[in-house]
Amino acid sequence: MIPDIVTAFRSNPIIPAVKDEKDLDDALRTDNEIIFILTSTITNISRLVGKVKDSGKIAFIHFDLVEGLARSVYALDYLAQQTQTDGIITTKTSLVKSAKERKIFVIQRFFILDSLSIDSGFKAIKECKPDAIEILPGLMPKVIKLFASSTHMPVIAGGLITDREDIMTALDAGACSVSSTSHDTWIM
Repeated sequence: MIPDIVTAFRSNPIIPAVKDEKDLDDALRTDNEIIFILTSTITNISRLVGKVKDSGKIAFIHFDLVEGLARSVYALDYLAQQTQTDGIITTKTSLVKSAKERKIFVIQRFFILDSLSIDSGFKAIKECKPDAIEILPGLMPKVIKLFASSTHMPVIAGGLITDREDIMTALDAGACSVSSTSHDTWIM
């Protein structure tokens, strides 16, 4: 695992979030040092992570979206042992706890839809203490500011980020990084 991944997030405010191998190849040609692999399969995840690592970059796997793996601790062990991943992204509180027990860096992803999702997000953070959190959609500066100031942990803004203004708004609100599938944002 990267010794100071939090510093890496703060040093890399834009994180390419890739959905397929073409996206990955495009992301690897950028100067961005962190890559989020959003979708993958049990048959290609080791190769995808390997490409990221061979490029000298940091790889995070969106655990919930690896097709062919059950959402279980055994699947978590499999990814930790069979790939060179630097960490995972998940929405599942139980998997955050399991990842933490295994000393796997974990980003907990929260979809913020209303005040109830804010409350449940804070409850989950307090209960399982992820290493970082990702707030979606990333176009909510007040919510980003609330989570950044209340949790004192790295906050990544993601979802619907499409231009420089979106990036700057999220960073100004307290996000340390922004993840985006938009190729245009990767080179800003």
